[in-house]
Amino acid sequence: MIELGVNIDHVATVRQARRTFEPDPVIAAALAEQGGADGITFHLREDRRHIQERDVEVLMQTVTVKTNLEIACDEATVKIACKAKPTWALLVPEGRDEVTTEGGLDLTTDNGRIARAIDQLREQGILVSLFLDPDVAQVEAAAALGVDAVELHTGPYANAGHKTREVELQRLAKSSELAVQAGMRFHAGHGLNYVNVRPVAALPDVIELNIGHSIVSRAVMVGMREAVAEMRRLLDLVRPF
Repeated sequence: MIELGVNIDHVATVRQARRTFEPDPVIAAALAEQGGADGITFHLREDRRHIQERDVEVLMQTVTVKTNLEIACDEATVKIACKAKPTWALLVPEGRDEVTTEGGLDLTTDNGRIARAIDQLREQGILVSLFLDPDVAQVEAAAALGVDAVELHTGPYANAGHKTREVELQRLAKSSELAVQAGMRFHAGHGLNYVNVRPVAALPDVIELNIGHSIVSRAVMVGMREAVAEMRRLLDLVRPF
């Protein structure tokens, strides 16, 4: 069975639009668990545009499934993650002008900041994943760092037209195969929705999919528990066991 991580960031986005107390991503996380989520993902950005430090603290006290905290490699945020001790820390790039994460980390040009963050997190017993584009060189670099998983960026696949989508799917397949051969878990996410998720879910090596915006958007219409349950049913049709 494919593990479903539900990203609750955009529940907080709605809340922050009015700088109020609702909707509460903590409540959304509880409902996502009831709908069948295997994990709760939340991104503490440097600019705090959605998830806040209070959210991280309360989520870590209340979530009963695994937690996946997305962070950039800046020292202050890594320190918060080390204190929170989520199940997973997912290291991602951040840009202040981006609407959402636009691509994976570039491990080939990093000056050691990523390696230092990995060491700090693992010293606290936190599993570490890296958000990467489906690129062989990046996956090889991740293997050299000894991380536990790579989460491959599915945005190019999700945004591809009919003629190029299969090409993007094969890029994901090739990179995921290399990751597994190197002893890392293969996770995937970004831009996946109820229409395009099944081909990615059908990739033989995928263990976990992290999906946020589409589920939160659906939840506006049918509620969080049902929106997660609908995605859970789709994934189970692809791989029921």
